[in-house]
Amino acid sequence: MIPIAMPVLAEEEADAARAAVLSGWVSQGPQVAAFEREFAAFVGAPFACAVSNCTTALQLALTALDIGPGDEVITASHSFIATANSIRNQGAVPVFVDVDPETYNIDPGRLADAMTPRTRAIIAVHQMGMPCDLEALTMLADRHGIPLIEDAACAAGSEILIKENWERIGRPHGRIACFSFHPRKVITTGEGGMLTTADAGLDRKFKLLRQHGMSVPDTVRHGSAQVIFEEYLVSGYNYRMTDMQAAIGRKQLERLPDLVARRRAVAARYTELLGNLEGLRLPAEPEWARSNWQSYCVRLANRFDQRSVMQSLLDKGIATRRGIMCSHREPPYAKAEQRHDLRHSELAQDRSILLPIYAQMSETEQLRVAECLRAELARG
Repeated sequence: MIPIAMPVLAEEEADAARAAVLSGWVSQGPQVAAFEREFAAFVGAPFACAVSNCTTALQLALTALDIGPGDEVITASHSFIATANSIRNQGAVPVFVDVDPETYNIDPGRLADAMTPRTRAIIAVHQMGMPCDLEALTMLADRHGIPLIEDAACAAGSEILIKENWERIGRPHGRIACFSFHPRKVITTGEGGMLTTADAGLDRKFKLLRQHGMSVPDTVRHGSAQVIFEEYLVSGYNYRMTDMQAAIGRKQLERLPDLVARRRAVAARYTELLGNLEGLRLPAEPEWARSNWQSYCVRLANRFDQRSVMQSLLDKGIATRRGIMCSHREPPYAKAEQRHDLRHSELAQDRSILLPIYAQMSETEQLRVAECLRAELARG
């Protein structure tokens, strides 16, 4: 079986996790603090805050911006449902707008029509690792005085050209960027997430809220020669990352440049192998973007049945996934939030297939995927 994805985990990660276990400190501690410093330095952000996953990162971002009941947050429906859920769980209303049919990222040209006096934020998703048009999005957000949150769940290691300089996603472009370290992502800690920002006040809020609103972290209390009584200043959460996860994350971060380079080579080879297939549209990378190729998404012509093509590939031992879901088609979001034309989002879900891609994918595996897909499309 050729899997849809495969994390790169080796002895270095196992040794790091073992060392964290044997240190006696396994909850949020020195490894988490080191991972935060190293991740912030890698992306070029002044501040980073590690959390339990990207969903909790998105919720902390919204909470820190005081977004709550009655507020509206503009975002893409064409995203994993966690994006919409983070808004709904705040009591706020997700307002879905359509995506660019070329990149499957939120279309900046559709945001103005979606804004109302209740609009309090924009969440832009770097879908499948492909950077959004951040220059257009930040310009619009700044003009309206609305914070931009980047759902960068898939985008660790991706880059964008800003004023003739290549910058990594996570460097502050909007107010906050949120990352995932789920096993389907380019680097993983099993579960885990990270927030980056240039705002010291927001970073303090994240770190207060993730640990029950505790005034003095337990790392400080345990290291103090004096007795310290903590206070609980706000109603917070338990959204902490463990030191074992962070120890693995630090080793994964060291691998990230190589992992991205290898995935970009796999994506380029796919483009060579599939570029002349009639009835298949390949993913588009804008000249101002460098994707980490967390996913490789192809689009079928209307004459092909998505499920049948996927089943045929599965029967031949090749795992695929359908195009990214649309939250507005799921029962919790099927009514009130759908106020805009979402045809490109729906077509992206219905006509697209994610092919296997991972850093250690071999030429033989890629040839097999291409040959099986070619044979299936030839059947018409």
